[in-house]
Amino acid sequence: MGRITVRKPIVTLRVDGTQRRRPDTLAVEEPLEIRVGGTPLAVTMRTPGHDVELAAGFLVSEGVISRGDQFAGAIHCGGPGTGGVENTYNVLDVTLAAGVAPPSPDIARSFYTTSSCGVCGKASIDAVETVSAYDVSGDDARIDLPVLAGLPDALRAQQAVFDKTGGLHAAGLFDAATGELLVLREDVGRHNAVDKVVGWAALSHRLPLRGTVLQVSGRASFELVQKAAMAGIPILAAVSAPSSLAVDLADSRGLTLVGFSRGQTLNVYTRADRVITASDTASDAPAADRLAGSVHA
Repeated sequence: MGRITVRKPIVTLRVDGTQRRRPDTLAVEEPLEIRVGGTPLAVTMRTPGHDVELAAGFLVSEGVISRGDQFAGAIHCGGPGTGGVENTYNVLDVTLAAGVAPPSPDIARSFYTTSSCGVCGKASIDAVETVSAYDVSGDDARIDLPVLAGLPDALRAQQAVFDKTGGLHAAGLFDAATGELLVLREDVGRHNAVDKVVGWAALSHRLPLRGTVLQVSGRASFELVQKAAMAGIPILAAVSAPSSLAVDLADSRGLTLVGFSRGQTLNVYTRADRVITASDTASDAPAADRLAGSVHA
């Protein structure tokens, strides 16, 4: 699978004293320096692949762009200075469309972003919360509870690289009305996986992502809620726990936040009105039908 995975020799030990030497498949983690117009903006640790989507999604998340036509193009170039340096495909220079303002120095990352943190390189606390161009609070998207509960399994079934390595996060964008998977991306960083999804949407001219659900394989952090809001995604679901700040931000944005989505149960922390339950369906039935149902119960 190219630079996405790599084989390394390992020793497998068992408590009964036996051991076995064998090769193991690992997810690749390499730095990506994102530049805009030749000026360094950020360095993130990511799994190579879909780098242009990652950069586009990152710029949407940071509020630099809000539409795909504001992203003119991107090219991989060599390392620092680029003069005679072999292209390692770890530096991506983005060109913005004419008239689009370059990133403010306030959002420049003062140090690199690790695969576990998408905001830890922010230059100031004030720069953490970015105002979205889209208002998700008015999105009338709704999703049936059984469909919502089935999204983690649908996501897991499509994680090809995770099957080989067990070491990648995934983010999948689904249609809320049908449950159809629109796109899935994997990465060592959960925030990178989401940026790749958002970048795919931007480059496909699909922003804002109204009527969609973003299902992620890990926890729901503040940064993921922020990225969903910046892309106009009304529903974010995670298989693990949300943080308190994630819930606060989702509540203030009018975004539906779901956590612990596992099997037959899930927790809805904000805007539960978007999740259609059996009781909702019953309440929508004509009065005569509800009465007949109560008679036969």
